[in-house]
Amino acid sequence: MRLSAYTKEFNTNLKIAFPIMLGQLGNTIVALVDNLMVGELGVEELAAVSLGNSLIFIAMSLGIGFSFAITPLVAEADGTDNTEKARLYLHHGVIMCAINGCLLFIALLVEHPILYFLDQPKEVVELAIPYMMVVAFSLIPLMIFQAFKQFADGLSQTKYAMYAVLISNVINVLFNYVLIYGIWFFPRLEVEGAAWGTLISRFFMLAILVFMLSRKRDFKSYFIWKNSNHIKLSEFWTVFKLGFPTALQMFFEVGIFTAAIFLSGIIGTNAQAANQIGLNLATMTFMVAVGLGVTATIRVGNQKGIADYVNLRRIAFSIFLQTFIIEALFAVGFILLKNLLPTFYVDNQDVIFIASQLLIVAALFQLSDGVQVTILGALRGLQDVYIPTGICFVAYWLIGYPVSWYLGKSSQMGTQGIWIGLLIGLTASAIMLYFRFNYLSKKLINNNPITIK
Repeated sequence: MRLSAYTKEFNTNLKIAFPIMLGQLGNTIVALVDNLMVGELGVEELAAVSLGNSLIFIAMSLGIGFSFAITPLVAEADGTDNTEKARLYLHHGVIMCAINGCLLFIALLVEHPILYFLDQPKEVVELAIPYMMVVAFSLIPLMIFQAFKQFADGLSQTKYAMYAVLISNVINVLFNYVLIYGIWFFPRLEVEGAAWGTLISRFFMLAILVFMLSRKRDFKSYFIWKNSNHIKLSEFWTVFKLGFPTALQMFFEVGIFTAAIFLSGIIGTNAQAANQIGLNLATMTFMVAVGLGVTATIRVGNQKGIADYVNLRRIAFSIFLQTFIIEALFAVGFILLKNLLPTFYVDNQDVIFIASQLLIVAALFQLSDGVQVTILGALRGLQDVYIPTGICFVAYWLIGYPVSWYLGKSSQMGTQGIWIGLLIGLTASAIMLYFRFNYLSKKLINNNPITIK
């Protein structure tokens, strides 16, 4: 197949992915704003945000990963114009995501003392816990938001969540500013002020998205609740059996990055602060790949719905190629700007030097991380989640983490050694997931030779 067969899909891919990218970047900018504003207070405060977010990100990955189940189900229903089925997935998804948000909040309330037993600097832990407790409560509105977002994504209506996220970011910056530094009549809460800014902005984000969707004519039929009888355990099970493995996939990946934070904290406060800078920058570029990964879920789900497996495979590979090209450009940028980017966070020269070295490794794992998340998205569109979950566990925890531990703690490479382990784990994941998608897509074509053109 000619290269043009893939590149001609780039515009369509970007049209769907661009709002998702901006929305995901908006979520990341919440953490960026926290880091930049708190970084003005000092290295310990920046490390505290990093440590507090470590458990938050683990919990958030479970909740967001679970919500991802809604998109392929709605996309497949949309491919066959089955409005009733899509409505059921929305209603059941919202209920399950709300329950998840409450359970995650309770879990973090109970488990936060674990920070005292992770060999982290005591002064950092004392600052991190109040921050973490407030942000934990924000997971409830965030999870409900995710349900509505993934539903809209499944219908290829990706711009509304983007609007909600961007508006909420403005709100977050405003409340961060007045609550961290004590502007006007607001109290000076410093690190905890950043957490309150996040909480307030996420409630606004949910309210804005629900308002926009419910007011649009194209969405009105989905918001109709006939009666309680249409809530069925079978529909909850459909969402759960796709959502739970997907949540584990995100948990395994976020977990290894969180382990990198803990390992860096063992090395020292400067290493932990540098790790947070590197992760924050890498996460922002990764959100572009996440947008294309969701696009893969949507487009593969649509093609699965109409049983057009030849074009399903072609479209998926176009997204893999496009992601690789974009992430390669980011990799070049990280290498060229490695000494400049960390200076936007802190003025500590030791932290800046460590972070600049991490960005060299980050430049390389941009490629693997971007490709693996888009392949996961395509497999999710096929509703294949169990074997990919096993692949993620093996790649990150049986291959990547032991390397991170050895090179980071048992050798002289420090934080850079930790990140080399991340690179190896992500590369292993990308390779194994590629073989999985290649096998499944060929099998579908061979078993269904007649396809829609």
